Amino acid sequence: MKKIEAIIRKSKFRAVKDALLEVGVNFFSYWDVTGLGNEKEGHVYRGVSYSTSDIQRRHLAIVVNDDFEEITVKTIIKAASTGDVGDGKIFVSDVKEAYRIRTGEKGGQTLK
Repeated sequence: MKKIEAIIRKSKFRAVKDALLEVGVNFFSYWDVTGLGNEKEGHVYRGVSYSTSDIQRRHLAIVVNDDFEEITVKTIIKAASTGDVGDGKIFVSDVKEAYRIRTGEKGGQTLK
């Protein structure tokens, strides 16, 4: 099993959520986060300069079976990408085990 963590623009969340549901990822957790990005310059909007050092994002945590890792990552990239700096990051890590609390089941079947 793999844990896929994606940090995306809040404005792209609905598109990512809908795309994940279309490919069969129907359970994940998410929360709002604030982070510091690599972009160091501020932006000017209507003559007012504002800082981009504190960036509002949404963090998604998704656990999938190994054979679903690639489709999940590709789906997030396609739906979240604007082509601009600040589109986000995806991290993939191994999950040793998963348990369903209600039944006590363990393993990959708990993700279905």
